[in-house]
Amino acid sequence: MLRRASASPAHPPIPHILNHDPRQTPQPQPALGKAVRELRTKRGATQEGLASDAGITPKTLSLIERGEANPTWGTVRGIADALNVSMADLAKLADKFLAAEK
Repeated sequence: MLRRASASPAHPPIPHILNHDPRQTPQPQPALGKAVRELRTKRGATQEGLASDAGITPKTLSLIERGEANPTWGTVRGIADALNVSMADLAKLADKFLAAEK
């Protein structure tokens, strides 16, 4: 059993290591989230509607769009299918956002 170390000013806890939520990982993908949000809003879809179509919860979609979660390939495929785009097109748009951040 793992014990949590007490927080000290010299060594504050690292939330992403202590977080066991499978929707959140230490390597979020903010560019992917921006691409998903852009495509969703261009189509006039709500987070609730897209999440339902993609087979995920609205909270998970929100985390992805805010760049706070690194979705699985299966989740990305479900989102792409729900948006009627290929995974390649979604990745290309995410790459454009990533290049703009640099």
